[in-house]
Amino acid sequence: GEDVRRQIVLMLEQMGFEVEASHHEAAWGQHEIDFRHSDVLTAADNVSTFRFVVKNVARRNRVHATFMPKPVFGVNGSGMHTHQSLLRDGANAFHDADGPFELSRTCMNYIGGLLQHAEAFCAITNPLVNSYKRLVPGYEAPTHIAWSERNRSPLIRIPAPRGASTRIELRMPDPSCNPYLAFAAMLRAGLDGIDNDLDPGAPVSKNIYKMSQRERRSLRIDELPHNLDAALDQLERSALMRDTLGDHIFEHFIEAKRREWFEYLQQVSAWEIQRYLKVY
Repeated sequence: GEDVRRQIVLMLEQMGFEVEASHHEAAWGQHEIDFRHSDVLTAADNVSTFRFVVKNVARRNRVHATFMPKPVFGVNGSGMHTHQSLLRDGANAFHDADGPFELSRTCMNYIGGLLQHAEAFCAITNPLVNSYKRLVPGYEAPTHIAWSERNRSPLIRIPAPRGASTRIELRMPDPSCNPYLAFAAMLRAGLDGIDNDLDPGAPVSKNIYKMSQRERRSLRIDELPHNLDAALDQLERSALMRDTLGDHIFEHFIEAKRREWFEYLQQVSAWEIQRYLKVY
């Protein structure tokens, strides 16, 4: 795996990518490659190119590379943690040396927008039935809508660097998403937070996975949708996401994903056969 990953990195660099990190991840056969930030449209182009390169280099080595969010039971799924920041007159608009945690009001409002609309755009950033088998407690994937400066259990984490490198990390998207739709939805949600001065509330420093239901309720920590069907319900109710995607894409996306969910409901899995066939 390491040899193939190195070939992928070299190929990406030949194509103009600035690869910043490359390493094995927590699960079996799971790898992470991080490339340098760019404007939102270029970043979406880069994600598309990246997936094409990874699959083709893997195929040349007679192995299969998958961006399926949860391909293996019992180990961590594969996410697409997305780092985001805004520039104003060439300066990082998320940094304020005198602000709380050195974060500007603009940054706080942007976080507030992502938290406010996370349920609505979840079907876009996590578009498969399988996506929601990654978003479960115990596997480092976020399941609750909150933010933290360092804690990795909430939806949004603030990486340590400040100054020009100040940014937020949204941890829910997975690599099966359409990056053009996903980046548009995330950016619009954050900008809506700025437009409406949305307050993200206090950061959560405690591990959310270890909190009781009462503790989470007292802190007003909501949960992400538990499956694709619930996520589509939230998306369908969002006027902001409809306006972001446009009627044509919005309606066809929901129609296609409803069909996918209905097809899934009709399947009988090996787990069901093993659990029920001899018992009932």
